[in-house]
Amino acid sequence: MRSAPELAAGVASLPSTSSAFAATQAAWRFHANERVTLAALVAPLRAVGGQRLASSNAPFALLVHDWSKLTFHHPQGKRDLAQLTHATDVGSEATTALLVSAEDGSPLAPMEVHLKTAAGMLSTRPRARDGAHLEQVLPTMKASRHWGLSKPLVHVIDREADSVDHSRRWSAAGFKFLIRGDDRSVKWSGESRLLSTISGELKRQGKFRHVREVSYHDGTAQLWVAETSVILHRPAKKNVHGRRYEKAGRPLELRYIIVQLRDELGVVLAEWMLLSNVPPAWATAAELASCYYWRWRIESFFKLLKGHGQQLEHWQQETGPAVARRVLVAAMACVTVWHLQAEESAEALELKSLLVRLSGRQTKRSRPHTAPALLAGLWVLLSMLALLEHCDLDRLKTLAAQIRYQDTG
Repeated sequence: MRSAPELAAGVASLPSTSSAFAATQAAWRFHANERVTLAALVAPLRAVGGQRLASSNAPFALLVHDWSKLTFHHPQGKRDLAQLTHATDVGSEATTALLVSAEDGSPLAPMEVHLKTAAGMLSTRPRARDGAHLEQVLPTMKASRHWGLSKPLVHVIDREADSVDHSRRWSAAGFKFLIRGDDRSVKWSGESRLLSTISGELKRQGKFRHVREVSYHDGTAQLWVAETSVILHRPAKKNVHGRRYEKAGRPLELRYIIVQLRDELGVVLAEWMLLSNVPPAWATAAELASCYYWRWRIESFFKLLKGHGQQLEHWQQETGPAVARRVLVAAMACVTVWHLQAEESAEALELKSLLVRLSGRQTKRSRPHTAPALLAGLWVLLSMLALLEHCDLDRLKTLAAQIRYQDTG
């Protein structure tokens, strides 16, 4: 799976002995083959994720959950697009659970993928059901117990997961989570307080401490962290079929971690209010702040699929199952690039520099090897190797010499 421009987002063929049409037809048959199950395609991804996780020194791993809307640029050629929000909002939605290293934030592999279509939910997990985003999380959590991973998981979710009811259910089922909270009311020091009020009080008490420098946009910022314990004590607010009601539950004690990005003058550039039931023995507040910072790996994965590498929304597959199969194949290409990105040996650095040169991409001095550039360069390298394997090198030199002679003549 190569890095493709928008106008050439079809399945490409290597310069082998078969024709381009034969390669296209073979790919079409593969993606349309009902015997090629999503469970079978995700198996090698899970195996690679488990192997790379085993070499990590962290006591746990991160499983980042997120959703991404797919707006296809040629919807008239798709047969089973779903209505997502309103009548004119038509497309698909990809749900991904991405395994990320808690040691350095390296993306390891997507472990579960769903695709919402008009015909229902297509999933790498058998009998997966469509539903609200947060209702999809607990079944994935339960399924993760059967992946054979060598380390426990901390489930990382963005602000959408700030739900009292779901936090109680996840905790009761024995799962560890790290979520970004809204400014809700909790019990702190025996009183009901807003999270923002607690943050201001901790700042006045001098509880924030400087952790390290982090990248922020095109520069750097200082990471400051404070921690305290809070209790979710209020009833959960539910909305079922337009009917609102409150659902009582047991008080849930959580770690409240406030993360601030400040400039050199101390001005707060960004703030995260994090809630977690991860034991302090597993990770400090500063380490959990880094874990949430690494949640953006899944956003980079979606960008690599949609705009920075695979051009998913320009694919020409007509059905949801075909798109879902191709997503998993494309994910394998992403995992290959991530594995190379994480390698720091002399041979890996040499290969990464070569791939960037072959890609023709411009990169920053601070980031000489990006995933889109490596993906594009890898396809060029594989094409060159296939060409040299199936073509006569002397004949290629003769043709090249003729072209140069004509250009100079």
